[in-house]
Amino acid sequence: MKKSIFRCGICALILALWGCQPDRTVTFDFDSNKIVSGKKIALKEIAPDLPSDWSDYDYVTIEFRSTTPQRFQLGFTTDHGYNELRLVSYVANGWNKLVIPLRFFRELPTARHDIAATSNQPRVTGWINLGGQRGPLTGVDSIGIRMRAPIGNPQIKLRSITLSKEDPGDRYLEKVPAFDRFGQWNLGDFEGKIHSEEQLRQEWTQEMKTIDEADDFNYSRYGGYKNKRVASTGFFRTQLVDGRWWLVDPDGYLFLSYGVDCVAPAGDTYTKNIDQCTNLFQELPPRELFVEAPGVSPQTHAASFGIWNLFRRYGENYIDQACEMTLKRMDKWGLNTIANWSDPEIYGRNRKAFIIPLGEIGFENELMGLMDVYDPSFPTRIDEAVARQVADYKENPWLIGYFIGNEPAWVSKEDRLCSLILKGNDRPIKAALQSYLQQQGDTPQSRKAFIYATFEKLMATISQALKKHDPNHLNLGIRYGYIEQLDDELLRISKESFDALSFNCYALAPDPSKLDHALKISGLPMIIGEYHFGTVDRGLAQSLWQVNSQKERGEAFRYYTENAFAHPGLIGTGWFRWADQNINGRNDGENYNCGFIDVTDRPYPYMVEAAIATAHSLYDIHAGTKAPTNKAPEAVGHSPIPDLWD
Repeated sequence: MKKSIFRCGICALILALWGCQPDRTVTFDFDSNKIVSGKKIALKEIAPDLPSDWSDYDYVTIEFRSTTPQRFQLGFTTDHGYNELRLVSYVANGWNKLVIPLRFFRELPTARHDIAATSNQPRVTGWINLGGQRGPLTGVDSIGIRMRAPIGNPQIKLRSITLSKEDPGDRYLEKVPAFDRFGQWNLGDFEGKIHSEEQLRQEWTQEMKTIDEADDFNYSRYGGYKNKRVASTGFFRTQLVDGRWWLVDPDGYLFLSYGVDCVAPAGDTYTKNIDQCTNLFQELPPRELFVEAPGVSPQTHAASFGIWNLFRRYGENYIDQACEMTLKRMDKWGLNTIANWSDPEIYGRNRKAFIIPLGEIGFENELMGLMDVYDPSFPTRIDEAVARQVADYKENPWLIGYFIGNEPAWVSKEDRLCSLILKGNDRPIKAALQSYLQQQGDTPQSRKAFIYATFEKLMATISQALKKHDPNHLNLGIRYGYIEQLDDELLRISKESFDALSFNCYALAPDPSKLDHALKISGLPMIIGEYHFGTVDRGLAQSLWQVNSQKERGEAFRYYTENAFAHPGLIGTGWFRWADQNINGRNDGENYNCGFIDVTDRPYPYMVEAAIATAHSLYDIHAGTKAPTNKAPEAVGHSPIPDLWD
């Protein structure tokens, strides 16, 4: 009895002492009237026991709650200045612990083949996008949190910062699941949210009533414009007509590639981290639904809420029926191209023009997206890889052409790539670089020249292999990350190897002066491989370019697309992407609201409305007989944040 009383007394004392601990929670309020809003606070206000020298630690854990999934900047002031990263929380409105590896502040990113793989770092309760400066974490005395163009006056509460040598793991701290049984955000409400399977079925039924009632866009069987016909070759090609570039479809009709990337019957990928934070999910999809999926064993509970919703809609034959529905939607909305990274279940039906990437061709992470072209086996490996990949497509008239790469990470970072090569293992490219620098001198200019010469040889070799093994289809080039990266020498190299100049272009609309310059130097028609807009109302991050509402997403789509095709050199666009990304992120963390359809297989009405209106206008806009829309929404990009604070 005395022991019991003693134990109770100790517990009461501990609780009393705990209750006496000061509440050090700090609130960050973000003003939506400002282009940048945020503040810095001294670390001693929230974590007075933290050391100022973090050299012996490898992880910092922040315990916080954000009212928005909008990305924010978090950084620390050190002896060497202010250093910050971009963060996104998957669990808006929920308390969680997010662990940040301190190497992200100290070191340059690990070399990867493209920009996204280099910069995006996934966690369990959120994800990190690398940026800012790199340096030692000594003299750490303050933390800063700020947001660019905050939507809806959001707020972040921060109540703990701790350091550790080992990764303690992210934790979701709420009892209410963050994601519901349909794969939606469960910690907030929004217009159009599904609350029951009955409601979902009613909306699916409503769409089915009109899905076959498509407008007449005056398209040929391949999606070209019946307005004008030129010589046909049986395959897609390009032609300059009256001073404007066009694609020409296999029957000879002028064609503009009006497409969407990542078109698939189930838009989302398999949900990650389901075994690490089980309290995130209200309910997981049935295990038996995924046992037969590629790479999935009965021991692995892989889950896709997109697939589960399709199973609810169509039953066991969901893949075939979902493919048919996707094609009907594209017909109804006026979209004539299944663009990059789409599912062969869709484009393999040969009912709509499509573009595919050359995958597994050999781009190396260690070379930031280049290859060792000085290896004697290189030409043979490229020839074999290209022959293998084009074999099934070389006689297919529905194929427009091939992208041969995406957003190479080495562009504008040639000096770093050379350093990586010189510090790396002995191999032919290292020997070639050492010899070149010995002859030319080791300067930034000579390093850049070597990388450009390597890239030119790489592109020429791939181009020759494509012409040899598939002379029928277009070489659409490597999709550069930014048109701003394209100096005259890169444009010249592109001209020598490609049939079109391709690049991704996230902006309110492409800059006509940059398009003019690219066209003048390269002489090539142009394709925009990626662009998009998103917002934060559904618990997803706002995409690379943000707007304030779903209505403005539709307005932004129309403004960008019509103004892009007004340029005489542009022949194609690919909106990224068909469906929203997973709410808890794809493999590299991204969880953008960027789809035409959501996780419950329902279209976004404003996006559909904009797509149809644009489809009716594109021929006349590109022909120069009609002006594009001038209704531009407020939109903000993801470029480096200005040095502004509240």
